[in-house]
Amino acid sequence: MSLDPTTGSNTTDIILNTDCPACGSGRVTPFYRVENVPTNSCLLFDTAEQARAWPRGQIVLGYCADCGFIHNMTFEQSSTEYSGRYEETQGFSPTFAQYHRDLAMRFLQRHSLHGKRVLELGCGKGEFLLLLAELGNVIGIGVDPSARRDRIENSPYADRVTLYPEYYGPAHSDIEASAVVCKMTLEHIPDVAVFVSKLRRNLSDDRPIPVFFKIPEAERILTDCAFEDIYYEHCSYFSETSLARLFRHCGFNVLSVGTEYGGQYLTIEAMATKSATPENGGTEQDMARLSKLVAAFAERVEQHKQVWRARVHTARQQGRRVVLWGSGSKAVSFLTSLGLDDEIAAAVDINPYRKGHYMPATAHQIIAPEELRDFNPGLVIVMNRIYTQEIRDTVRRLGVAAEIVAL
Repeated sequence: MSLDPTTGSNTTDIILNTDCPACGSGRVTPFYRVENVPTNSCLLFDTAEQARAWPRGQIVLGYCADCGFIHNMTFEQSSTEYSGRYEETQGFSPTFAQYHRDLAMRFLQRHSLHGKRVLELGCGKGEFLLLLAELGNVIGIGVDPSARRDRIENSPYADRVTLYPEYYGPAHSDIEASAVVCKMTLEHIPDVAVFVSKLRRNLSDDRPIPVFFKIPEAERILTDCAFEDIYYEHCSYFSETSLARLFRHCGFNVLSVGTEYGGQYLTIEAMATKSATPENGGTEQDMARLSKLVAAFAERVEQHKQVWRARVHTARQQGRRVVLWGSGSKAVSFLTSLGLDDEIAAAVDINPYRKGHYMPATAHQIIAPEELRDFNPGLVIVMNRIYTQEIRDTVRRLGVAAEIVAL
């Protein structure tokens, strides 16, 4: 029997994993629960029927009182799919493209990687490796079950990038590289300590090898009640404290931990060296702050959801059509968490590979920005506020008169 983290009632329908996947502690407490969520949010479906039929799961977030790590205590990896139809790229946004380019340049310069080999775990469609090849003449090796060679073959730098459309495992242990990159991947992995330890064992002790990881920043999610950033594939959530502790625990020398991209991303740079920095937990202040946020999260986030339900409902009562800008994970979580269906007319996305497909669970159709002229929306809800100005400019260019608000 377990405790329902949102109502406090006892329930026997779920089995919770109370051991922390990051530090091994058994002091994990559930604090937030979402039912009936699709087990994938970035898959593309050709028909509304296929989208609605996609399997559902549940999220029960648990907080480790020892290290601050947060994970979905009911996550089942077999329920998720990462394949060629997994469409996650943000690269069509000029805002993100510039950020990605700046990140690549910083990484190249900081570790003098010009002309060297870089391994990327969870490389997506290979865009970052192409940037490294372009900016630093890097030889890139990417591992990701959703990798697609056809998406990069027209690039003049494609011959410098090798993609393995598979999960990282023993078969890749002999890949030699001067640096390792892993962006927006660790949050998809349930056994985080196993994964990071495996990476550390595969790196040579003979020379220092820099490692760069980028993931969503969990403290921002807790502080801002960003329920749209909680979805099934993201089974692992880190703060600066818990991320640094994990890497030290797994034998890395932690160089830096910080946030970027408007505080959305948490980054860590570590070095695989013979002598790692001593393991230590977070400061008492860090843990006290996290614990306070966790304790109040379920109540605060429900109030936040009610605000957005009311906003959509009011717009519909006024006869205005409502569309979302963004059709990926945030949009799927927004729709399913709020229980919205016909209230939302469609989801707009600048990624041309998404156009015409349907979103999982709710089966909302994805349209291109140009189609907004025909939809004549009264309210556009932006799923990621960092793109607000970019979206305002596009809507203005299209001649569409709509209120634009961001989560």
